[in-house]
Formats: sequence, structure tokens, C-alpha cells
Amino acid sequence: MEVTLTQISPQCQTSPTPPLHSEQPINSEQPATPHAQPKDTAFESSEGGTAPYHWDSCRLTGGDLTPSMSLDGNIIIGAVISVNIDKIYPIITYKEKPGPATCKTLTLDTFQRAQAVHFTVEEINKTPDFLANITLGFQILDSCAVLQRTVSGALQLLSGHGQPLPNYRCNQDTQLAAIIGHSASTYSVSLAHILGLYRYPQNNPCLKLLQGKEFLENVTVHEGLQGPTIPQISHFATSSFLSDHIQFPSFFRTVPSDAFQSRGLAQLVLHFGWTWIGLVAMDDDYGQQGIQIVKRDILKAGACVAFTETIISSRQDRNTPHITQVVKDSTAAVVVIFSTVIQLSYVLDEMLRQNVTGKVLIASEAWATSSFLSVNKYSRLLLGTIGFALPSGNMPGFGDFLNRINPSMIVGNQYIKIFWEQIFGCKLKNQTSPEVSSNPSIKECTGQESLKNIQNNFNDVSFLGATYNVYLAVHAVAKALNDLGKCKNGDGPFPNGTCADIENFKPWQLLHYIKTLRLNMSDGRQLFFNENGDPPAVYDIVNWQLSPEGQLQQVKVGSYDTSITSGNVFAINTSHVQWGTGGIGVPVSVCSPSCPPGFRKEAIEGQPLCCVQCIPCPPGEIANETDSLQCTKCPWDMWPNPTQDHCVPKTQEFLSHDDTLGVTLMATGIISSLVPVAIFGLYIHYRTTPIVRANNYSLSCLLLVSLLLCFLCSLVFIGYPQNEICLLRQVTFGIVFALCVSCILAKTIMVVIAFKATRPGSKLRKWTRPRVSYLIVISCILIQIFLCSMWLTFSPPFLEVKSEINSGVLIIQCNEGSPLAFWSMLGYLGLLASISFIVAFLARRLPDSFNEAKFITFSMLAFLSVWVSYIPASLSSRGKYTVTMEIFAIQSSTWGPVICMFFPKCFIIVVRPDMNSRKKLMAKQTKKNLRN
Repeated sequence: MEVTLTQISPQCQTSPTPPLHSEQPINSEQPATPHAQPKDTAFESSEGGTAPYHWDSCRLTGGDLTPSMSLDGNIIIGAVISVNIDKIYPIITYKEKPGPATCKTLTLDTFQRAQAVHFTVEEINKTPDFLANITLGFQILDSCAVLQRTVSGALQLLSGHGQPLPNYRCNQDTQLAAIIGHSASTYSVSLAHILGLYRYPQNNPCLKLLQGKEFLENVTVHEGLQGPTIPQISHFATSSFLSDHIQFPSFFRTVPSDAFQSRGLAQLVLHFGWTWIGLVAMDDDYGQQGIQIVKRDILKAGACVAFTETIISSRQDRNTPHITQVVKDSTAAVVVIFSTVIQLSYVLDEMLRQNVTGKVLIASEAWATSSFLSVNKYSRLLLGTIGFALPSGNMPGFGDFLNRINPSMIVGNQYIKIFWEQIFGCKLKNQTSPEVSSNPSIKECTGQESLKNIQNNFNDVSFLGATYNVYLAVHAVAKALNDLGKCKNGDGPFPNGTCADIENFKPWQLLHYIKTLRLNMSDGRQLFFNENGDPPAVYDIVNWQLSPEGQLQQVKVGSYDTSITSGNVFAINTSHVQWGTGGIGVPVSVCSPSCPPGFRKEAIEGQPLCCVQCIPCPPGEIANETDSLQCTKCPWDMWPNPTQDHCVPKTQEFLSHDDTLGVTLMATGIISSLVPVAIFGLYIHYRTTPIVRANNYSLSCLLLVSLLLCFLCSLVFIGYPQNEICLLRQVTFGIVFALCVSCILAKTIMVVIAFKATRPGSKLRKWTRPRVSYLIVISCILIQIFLCSMWLTFSPPFLEVKSEINSGVLIIQCNEGSPLAFWSMLGYLGLLASISFIVAFLARRLPDSFNEAKFITFSMLAFLSVWVSYIPASLSSRGKYTVTMEIFAIQSSTWGPVICMFFPKCFIIVVRPDMNSRKKLMAKQTKKNLRN
């Protein structure tokens, strides 16, 4: 490796000293030989040439000093803190050298942190048997949240005094141990790059950095390694990028990495059921890396991000009009904000201007406990804010120390004056111009005002977050120095058991002790660093609430502690949280309303996954949870309830005795069956009359009995279809109707035979006997019995529970077993009825006194019409309605013979008994014969 040095021209002030020879070791302890007059000299470059170098003095001057607070000591702890949190950049005209940025906005929080360094150093110096014979000092440089000032301040700490100049150290009286800071992650990254690689001479005034090979050799020989030097401990830089100990080997921090906070914030958001979240972050490492981890964990958990906006710090308006408009227009009620206090204040101001309401802000630790924002101006926006804060610690005596501060103090006097005038609203006498003195409206400070009489965030030590981390950082450096000073040769951690010299130690030696540090504080808290320089991740969950006095305050409502090995890392008491949205209960932040039970979620095309539409479950399926992704089918014997959130047993459908339809049909069947009984009784009573005897009295009685059975067999179809009923009901119907139609067929045939037998010489007279009609009836019935026997033997009917696909009904029915057998049985009845109809139709003109063929014709016509209509009606109906159609067909077809064959005769018997005589019948027959 070769290093090329550029020309450096520091200005001489006192004690002109020539540069050291390039071959002089970097850790040489021999002082340079002074010369009376400055002169130009040259040293050898890596290419073998010489580089001009103008040496004037060991005192480096020029440039503007960064404002500082300092306290002398043998060992100095440096700190780069933004005491002022804002700045004003000069206008660049390119006609003159640009001036430095002007610091402004000293806040109570940052000033308290600076005083914490002072307090801690004094506390350590007063501790007996701690750092014996060593006095700690400090130097605090105000970066004013300006990156250039941050880097300049760090180099000034490394160089000593005057203008910051890399590769030089000009203060031989004290030794720099470590640097505390910065609070901003981006600035800490810049410092870590410098401090992790920077090597500066030890105990030699104004030593220049050796070049090329000579530098590496000297580092190897004299420093023992080529790695990092100056330890850096940040109290507020949380970027996870800084956990890379390969890039930042000398970086440590007393605040957890954002990797833990971001995961915790994502868990906090999901804990309250918020699935539609907006994200706002600064444009630096802290904001961008933190918000990306939150976004990743939110998306991983199934929630969605409504928007991601960036606060652009380089723009004068910080991009706040656009950010505020997006926040206002978005349906997301929750916004996670990763930002520093001062940058967030611009956003809040714009939100006030645009009257943004109804939003819950989720705070990162950078502003979760900010006193700068805890003012009435922002209470409408920040009330109900919840977020992560650094846990508070106990700093005994710190409150009294703060209350003792007054303008007469030397350490940090320039800041104390600004602070004093800000707190008491006055002007110190030595700061008041003549014009101000003559103005009676300007109050002059006496310097004797007491801070004890004022309670504010500066002297309120009940909740110390970042301030306590400053306290820890200083104690960590002091503890490492103390451990280094107690080392005994032979037991040391360095080669051959050697120890470091507390009065002349190398920074990398102190770094070893910081890495192995175990610091036990008085409040029971323990500090140590893992391999990445990170402490255990512990956060308080705070909620912004109104105090009884109406002031914004941060109240602890939970904790997030990753060091817990057993139990819940995340804990929060939701009942103690107060919301500022005006509603009751936890605010809702979802892209789409939750889908209630009975509906399933379906993504909307072109929208995030959290933006869904609720689709009702299809028939037969349920969703018994809110926001179900899919519906589930009910078991075959169950059906969804009306809200489709659980399955209920299906309704059993059959023609019940309790059903209105069943009761009606049963009553109709019973009443109808009384008609054949009444006619049968009438026939018995008038059995000797000509009209009863004229048409085969015995066969008529048998027909009436069959008609009675036909009406009664319809009752078998009503009620729960037991297996026995299924076996018998169709068979009973078939046989009974076969008897009925057979009787009608026999009567028809007998009418024809009787008419033919009356002709002279007819051979049919022997067939007019009653047994012939019985033979016809028996023959027809036996055929039907045979068909039914085959049906019951090979494929009998059985009970069937049938579940309709899209219906909440279980159809309890009798399966006919063999459809062919059923339709064969019914077809046989149709055949008998058709024969009867044809024969009766042909015999309809026979003499009236012996003929009822005309009535048989009408009855069979009605019978056939009913059963022909039954076929399509049966095929188009289901369940109990199929049974109803069959009962209706049975009763209707039975009423045909009753009405057509028996009502005319009953009318004559009852109403016109005068016509029921042989004389009238014979006269009627004679008249007809004459007409023919």
C-alpha cells in the first residue's frame, strides 16, 4: 500500500519546530527540536521524490472554532452533541468565501444531555479509589445538526486545538480516550468511518502521519494491529447499518439498534389490529433503514402499507406539503414516523395548517419523549400518540446539579446564557444593547433567578431517556479506563501478559476493555456490548396523554425487552392507553372493513392485499370467522344457518301428519273413503230394486270395496316413510287399483256378453254367469301380484335419505328400487284401464236398462287422464311433492268411477225412486227399440 501526501501549510504561532524526519517512528517520544526561524522543507514521497511542506509552528490555527463546553483533565472524553438542533445555511454567491452555518434552536433536551456529560465526569472524579491519580475532563463540541460541523468537530478533538487538521495531534498535555456521539445515525456513520480508520500520533506534538510502507510497518510494530483506534460510543444513533462491526470496528452505542425497534413497532401496530398503515421517514440512514424494517415486518405479518413518504431535509419545505396531503387523503388512520424532532416539527406545522385530524401517530424513539414537541401547539395532533422510548434510568443528584446551573458558571457559559434568557424570558445585562436597556418592555435578567422555581423538561429528571444513555456512555469509558489502570503485568490481555499504561495508553488498548465491559449501575441496570457493539434492546412504550393541568406528557403503558428469555418480550396495558381520535376504543385503520362471518375475503385487482371485497359464501358453505379467506362446506346432512356462520342440521322433508298438506290429504282421503261406504250401504238397502240388480250387484259391491281401499291406500303415503311402509305402499296401491280396474273391466265385458247372449241361438249365454266376472277379476289381479312379487324379490323399495346439493333439506323418501318395476306395475294398470275404456266405448249404445258402459267410458277416461298427467308431474317434482302428486292421482282417479258410475244410480235411488221400477225400465227399453 502506498500513501501519497498532499501539501499541508499550517500557520505558525509560537515555538517554531521543524517537522520530524520521515524515518522517525510514529510513536517516538522524543520531542522535536525547535528552530528559531520557520523554513520550508521537504520530505520523501512514496515515489522517491520530495513533496514540499511548509512548517511554521506546532500550533495549528485558522478556521472557525466549533463552539464547545470543556473541562480540563489528564484524560479527555470528547463529545459531539447537537446542543442546537437547527441551523441556517449562508447564501452562496460564489463571489466570496462561504461562511459557516449559523446554529439556532437550543432545546431543553439537548442542553440537558450536554450537562449530563459534565455531571457524570464530576461524579466519576469524586468517586474514591476510581481512576487513582487520574482526573477526567471533557470537551463537548456543538454540531448544530450540521454534518460538516460534526466531522470538523471530531477532527478538532483528534488534532487538539485550533483548526481541525487530519494526521496531526498538537495537545501533548492530555490524552483523548473516546468520543461520545453523535445522536444522528447519518452523522455517526461519518464519524465511525473516520474514527475506525484514523490513526494519529500519541504523546508527540504536531507529528505528521508517516506515509506508505513506513506507516504500515510502524503501526504493526508499535500499535500491534492495523485496525481501529478511537472508540466511539453513541447515545442516540440507532441505525442498524452501524451494527456492521467490519465497517465500523470501533463503534459502540448505549441505545439499541433500529432493527429491534422496527420489529417492535411492527408488533405494536399489529397488536392493535391495524392493517393499513402509512409510513413517513427522514431521508437519512436512520429514517430509511428503520422504516424499511418496519415495512418488511408489517408486510410479513399480512398487513399493508398505504403509503411511504420521505422528509427531504435538503429542501426548504422538507416536502411537507406533499407529505401532509398524502396523509390527509389516505384512509390509513395510523402513521409510523421515523424522524428527528426538528424535521418532524416541519411536518406537524404543515398538518396544522391543512387541518389534518383523526390520525394516530406512531413514534420512533427519536421523538417519542421530545419536550420540544410537548407543547399545546401540537396537542391536537399528538394526543394519543404511542411509540417506543428509551427506558429511563436513575441518575442520583442530577436534578440538584441542573438546578444549580447559573450564568456565572464558566463551563458552557455561552450556552447557559442562551438557555437562561430562553427559560426566564429576559435578557442578561451584559447581553443587552443600549437600545434594549432603554426599552422598558424588555425584562433584564439578574442572574440570580432560581431554576428550582420553574418545573420544565430540563430539570425534570423523572423520565431520562437519551440523557441517561449519555450518562451510561461516559461511565462505560470511565469503567474501561479504570479496568485498564488496574491491570497487572503478567496478567494483562496483551502479548506476553503485558498491560497498557494508563498515562500513555493506545486507543486500541482501551478499545479492548470497552469490548469486554460489564458495567453495573446503581439502579440495577447492566450495560455490555455484543459482538456488534450493541447493548441489550430494551424500550418503554409510551402514550402521549394530557396531564391534569392540560399539558402533554408521555406515560409509560408497556415495555419491549428483547433480553427476556422466558415470557412475553412485548407487553402493553391497552386499558391505560388514551387515544386522541375522539372515538371510543381502539381506532380502526384498515383498507377495507372486516368481512363478517358468512363472507370470505377476495382481493381487489390492482389494490394491496389488505384491500378486499367481501363475497358471500355460496349455498351449502359457511365462514365461521371474521375475515375468512375461504368458505367451508357443511357436512352432507347439515346446512348453513341464514347468516352462513355455522352449520345446522338440515330440515327433514317428508309428507308429515303434522304438515298442512299432509293433514289436508289425509282428511280428504278419509272423507272420500266414506262415500263408497255410504253407497255400499245404499246398495245393500236397495239390493232388490231393479236398478241395483240390473248391473251385477255382487260385482258392484266388490267394486265399491275396492274403491274404498283405493281411498284408504293413499293414507299409507302420509307420514315418516318407514322401511316396512316403503315395501308395501306401492305394492298395496298397485294391487288395490288392479282390483278396482279389474272389476270395471269385468263389468264392461259382462255388459257386452249379456247383450250378445240375448240374441236367439247365441252361444254366449253360458258366459253370463257371475263366476265369469270373478274369473276375470282374479286373473287380472294375479298378473299384478306376480309383477309386484318380482319387484319385491329382486329390487324392493327402501328408505332413502337424499340430500339436495343446494338445499337445506334432507328428503326422506322411499326409493322405488327398480324404476322399471314401478312403471311396469303402473303401466299394467294403464293397460287394464285402456281395455276397459275401449270396450266400454264400443258398448256405449247398448240398451240403457242393461247398460252402464257409457258411465264406464267416462270413468276410465277420467282415470287415464289423471295418470297420464301424473307422469310428467311426478318427474318434475321432488320430495314430499312427488308423494303429494301420487296421492292426488290416487284420490282423483278413484273419484272418477265413484262419480261416473255410482252417482247417477244413487240419484235415481234417492231422488227419483219412481224410476227405480221394472215397468219404467221396460218402458224405456221399448221406446229405445222403437227408435232403433
